[in-house]
Amino acid sequence: MAKEAQAPAEAVAEGGSKKKLIIIIGAAVAVAVILGIVAFMMLGKGDKKTKKEGDAAPAESAAAPAAGGHGAPAAAPAAGGHGGGTSAAAAGGPSANIFQLEPFIVNIYDGQELRYLKVKVELEMVGPAIKGEIEAKLAPIRDAVLVLLSAKTLQDIQDVQGKNALKDEILAAVNKHIPPGKIAKVYFTDFVVQ
Repeated sequence: MAKEAQAPAEAVAEGGSKKKLIIIIGAAVAVAVILGIVAFMMLGKGDKKTKKEGDAAPAESAAAPAAGGHGAPAAAPAAGGHGGGTSAAAAGGPSANIFQLEPFIVNIYDGQELRYLKVKVELEMVGPAIKGEIEAKLAPIRDAVLVLLSAKTLQDIQDVQGKNALKDEILAAVNKHIPPGKIAKVYFTDFVVQ
């Protein structure tokens, strides 16, 4: 009788382990199929982007610097660049009158702790000939903007009025190094506080 009781118990145990094995294999196949679909969709989107953009260069990646990188550019300058900015026309942008400065990353105080402020600034020039003047004075311009940004608090730049006032202050700082009237406007194309 003991042998008869063991036989059904072994059959049940063997059948249960087969079911578990089938479930595990099925789950692994499902995960592989899902990953394949995701990879196909990601690669498919990349092909569509390049077809739409034509032969445009890929965007530069902007990695945040380490904590000691106060105000350092987020990425190395593009090949042929001058280390601080590129004109929008050279980068395939819409206007030859826009000069893009490398992103600024500074520490700002919010009343309780230090935060990071990342700002991309673009300068609208009255003419494309001003580009050479900006490039010649790039270090003092970046320094002036960097000092201005790092003196701000979160409360200074939190609302729209603060951001507009900051644009005016940046324009005034740039005009100290470039003759006034040659820079028409200042634009923020990225403004992040963390």
